[in-house]
Amino acid sequence: MNKQPKIEMKETKNLVDKKELNLWKRGFTPQAEIWNGRMATVGIGIIFIIIALISQFSQ
Repeated sequence: MNKQPKIEMKETKNLVDKKELNLWKRGFTPQAEIWNGRMATVGIGIIFIIIALISQFSQ
């Protein structure tokens, strides 16, 4: 029986300081991803409000 060698992989995490999370940075950075998520959530909320208002007044 062939035994495969055990491969150990160490995970490295680049943690971002909590003060830097709200900075407005461009590119593929953790800060940009956080702001993208926030803006997407706001946009979806606004769409739901518009749909609710349209359906309320179209009857």
